[in-house]
Amino acid sequence: MRDLSCGDRRVYLEVDIRRVDCPSCGGVKREGLDWLADNPFYTKRFAFYVGRRCRSGTIKDVARELHLDWHTVKELEKQYMREQLRRVGLPGPKVIGIDEISIRKGHSYRIVVSDLLRRRPIWFGGVDRSEESMGMFYAELGERKRKGIYLAVMDMWKPFRNAAKTHIPQARILFDKFHVMQHLGLALDEVLKSGYARLTGKDRRFIKGQKYTLLSNRENLTLEGRRSLATLLKVNKRLNVAYLLKESFDQLWNYEREAWARRFFENWKSALKWQRLKPILIIPRAAGGPVRQREPGQAGAIGHIDAPDRVVAVGGARHLVTLDHRELRAVDTPHRQ
Repeated sequence: MRDLSCGDRRVYLEVDIRRVDCPSCGGVKREGLDWLADNPFYTKRFAFYVGRRCRSGTIKDVARELHLDWHTVKELEKQYMREQLRRVGLPGPKVIGIDEISIRKGHSYRIVVSDLLRRRPIWFGGVDRSEESMGMFYAELGERKRKGIYLAVMDMWKPFRNAAKTHIPQARILFDKFHVMQHLGLALDEVLKSGYARLTGKDRRFIKGQKYTLLSNRENLTLEGRRSLATLLKVNKRLNVAYLLKESFDQLWNYEREAWARRFFENWKSALKWQRLKPILIIPRAAGGPVRQREPGQAGAIGHIDAPDRVVAVGGARHLVTLDHRELRAVDTPHRQ
């Protein structure tokens, strides 16, 4: 069996392992050695060394360096991670972030829950992104630790909200900026499609093929793209109003005081009253506004909370959530590979 290397020399141990007859079951049993890894051809300390190397390198690189098979390195790394989870114990989070990841093609998802104050993932599981799968996390956490959660950050996926209301009714629900703006983009796309359906013949040429131009950030558009956007908004008043409402909503995250954020949100909702833009009307109903307290059953907030100073990742590297003594604010960051 292989042990830790000595310098540039690989070290192998030759050990006699006893085999004994079991008087209870009548079978032959092998002596158990607590310093052996799950794979009996390697010692436990060698397995942990491989696991530590995998924290800073890929499995392929570690396998090449240590002259091991890729699958062997993978199994030794799994044992190392299981040991790390055993030492950490069950988490007791106060602020959690919930998101899903796709593990393969065909809408196959798993749920990831992170402790946002400690800046680390604490649970990965479920069979999909349903309310039942989310309930598996709360059941594993236990009733006593569930009561300690006072804030849950998530996207606007309804099963996540329903599970939170059921298992952690005392917690406040906060929607991150990325998904709120994503819903506004989808609403704007619906307005674009309805406008295209109303037109006929040559009038459609101003809208056809302009979806990317309309939904992109103005800063990312080329000079030609900005000209096309200006022409599009000029000939379609309804689309122009929807575009301005969508772009102005981004200002909500710039306020540092709850009262001003609330006033902006209420004014923004008032601007929708006479516009007859049904897709965009869905957003304030779902978001609930920038509120400091949330009663059980109330819609999620998109604004201020109290929390220590720190920056934590939510939902991947495309956006961060900044926690300071006044607010929780999502800000866009460049995509990282």
